[in-house]
Amino acid sequence: MKVPTARFLALPLAALIGLAATAAAIGDTGLGAGADTPLCPAGHLPHKGGDWSEAKSCVVSSQTSNANSTAGAQHNSSNGTSPLENLPPCGGDARQGRGGCLPQRNDLSEQDFRRVEAVTQPTTDFSKAEQFEAMSGGATTTIAPIDRKVFQQFSANLPFEDEQNFKLGKALFEKLWVSAPSSTQASDGLGPLYNARACESCHLRDGRGRPPEAGDATSTVYRLARAPRDEAERRMIDVHQVLNFPDPVYGAQLQDSAVPGLGAEGRLKVTYTEEAVPLSEGGTASLRKPEYAVADLGYGPLDPATTLSPRVAPPMIGLGLIEMIHEADLLARADPDDRDGDGISGQAALVRDRDRNATALGRFGWKAQNPTIRQQSADAFATDIGISTPALGRTHGDCTEAQDACLKLPTGVQARLGPVEAPDPVLGLVTFYSANLAVPARRKAGFPETLKGKQLFYEAGCPACHTPKYVTRRDAPHKELAFQLIWPHSDFLLHDMGEGLADGQQVGVASGREWRTPPLWGIGLTKTVSGHTFLLHDGRARNATEAILWHGGEAEEARNAFAAMSTDDRNALLSFLESL
Repeated sequence: MKVPTARFLALPLAALIGLAATAAAIGDTGLGAGADTPLCPAGHLPHKGGDWSEAKSCVVSSQTSNANSTAGAQHNSSNGTSPLENLPPCGGDARQGRGGCLPQRNDLSEQDFRRVEAVTQPTTDFSKAEQFEAMSGGATTTIAPIDRKVFQQFSANLPFEDEQNFKLGKALFEKLWVSAPSSTQASDGLGPLYNARACESCHLRDGRGRPPEAGDATSTVYRLARAPRDEAERRMIDVHQVLNFPDPVYGAQLQDSAVPGLGAEGRLKVTYTEEAVPLSEGGTASLRKPEYAVADLGYGPLDPATTLSPRVAPPMIGLGLIEMIHEADLLARADPDDRDGDGISGQAALVRDRDRNATALGRFGWKAQNPTIRQQSADAFATDIGISTPALGRTHGDCTEAQDACLKLPTGVQARLGPVEAPDPVLGLVTFYSANLAVPARRKAGFPETLKGKQLFYEAGCPACHTPKYVTRRDAPHKELAFQLIWPHSDFLLHDMGEGLADGQQVGVASGREWRTPPLWGIGLTKTVSGHTFLLHDGRARNATEAILWHGGEAEEARNAFAAMSTDDRNALLSFLESL
C-alpha cells in the first residue's frame, strides 16, 4: 500500500487533490523471532504503535498446544481433529492443505510458524472465551463506544503521524463529486452515468448497504454481464484477463443516475414472495424470495445473454487486516475437489492484479473479484461514481461505445493535474482510510449464552467456511497490521451456495452459484450502524435466521443443523453471532 509521505500532510486538502504526490512504501516491520518462551502475536490490546515495548509471554492453553496439523488448513470440527492428520507429509517446505500440498508461509521463522500454528488451532473448550477472542482485530481493535459511528474509528494502534492521512482519506471518501465543467475543479468529473456521488453514499457510516426500498436503490448496484461465447473468450477468462463480458450497450453496471442533459440507463425493480420454512418444535420462518427486473431502460433492450446480479454495499471494517492474511493460509483451506470428503469445497478466486499485471488471490467483493483494497476502490470510483484514477483511467466511467451522447460530454480531466479526474494522492488516501477502519471489540464474548451458541456454531460445521482466526503477515508494510491475531470468521474462498442464492452470473472463476464467504465480524452491530438488519449479497434476508436458512449447496448441512435445533439452541447461536 502506498500513501503520501509526511511532507505532504501540511498542504491544504485542495492542494493534495491537485498534486501528483510522490508516494513512499513503508518498509518491513519485522519484529524478530522472540525467545524460547512463546510470545503472543503483536499487540492484542489497543496500544499505540502496534506492539508492547517489551514482548509479553503468551500462555498457550492446552486446547491450542497441539500443532500437529497445518495452521488454517484444518477442518474446524467440535472435536478438534483434522482430516489431514493421517495424510503423508509433503516434501521440502510444503505443507498439507485441504486440497493438497502447498507452499508454507514465507514470512515466518520456524519458531513463529509453530506459534501461529498453535494459536490458530480450533478450540475444543467452550467453557470460557479464548484468549484475546474479544479483540477481533488484534491491536487494531477499537473499544470506542458502541453507537452508529463505531465503524468509522481508525485502528487503535495507528501511529499519531498517520492519523491525518486517515482523516484526509475520510474526507475524500465522503466527498460529493459534481459534473464537469464546474467552478469546483477539484470535485468535478462525476459520471456522466453513475450510481452515487460519494463512496459514503453507498457505505453509509462505513456500514452495510440495504436493498432497494421505496424507489431508493442508493446502496445497491445491478451488475450486468454475460458468459463467454467462444473459445477465445473462455481463454480470456482462464488467463484472468477479464472477469466476464459486459452488456454491449449498458456496460458492466446499470447506472440509475446521470448528469444534467443525459438520461439515466434505467432503474432496478424488485418484488418479493414469501416462502414458509419449517423449523423444529413446530416453528416456522418466512423467507422472502426476490424477483429482479429493470424498468425505464433509456438505451434500448439489454442483450438477451446479459445476466443481472444485485449487490448491496458491504461493511468497510477490517479490510486492511484481510489484505494482510498470508496467501498460504487462505490457499491451505481451498479444496475444490473435496479431497478431505467433508462436503465443503471452496476454491480460490484467482484474479488479475492490475497494478502488478500478475495473477493474485481475490479477497474483496461478493465474488472475491479484487485482490487489493486499491483495486477495489479504483473499480468503485470508475463504475459507481464515474471518476477516473491512476489505477483505472476510465474518464467516462461505465459509458460504452454504443452510448455516443455520454462519450461526448466533458470530463473532469485537467491538463495541469494529469490525465485522470482524481490524481494522486486521492486514491492512495482513500485506500489508506479503507485499510485502517477498525473492527469493534466483541460484546459478551464470555457470557454463558454466547459460549453455548459458539459451541453450536462449531457443532453445526459453520467454521468449515467461516474460519474463526488467523495471524496476519509479519512482513506487512504497515506495522499496525503486522502479526495480529484476528477473528474475521471467513475463509475468503468461493463456495457453491445452492440454487436459491444463485445469480447465474460468472465472475472470473466464480460460477453463478458461488459466493465468497463474507467475514462475520461486526455483524451484530448492523442495526446500530446501518439502521437495519438486512443480510446476504442482495439484502434479501431480514435477519440472521433468514440468512442462515438461505444457505444451500455446500452449506446445506449446516443450514439443516440450524433448522433442527431447539428454539433455545437457535437463539443461543444467534446470540453468538450478535456478539461478533
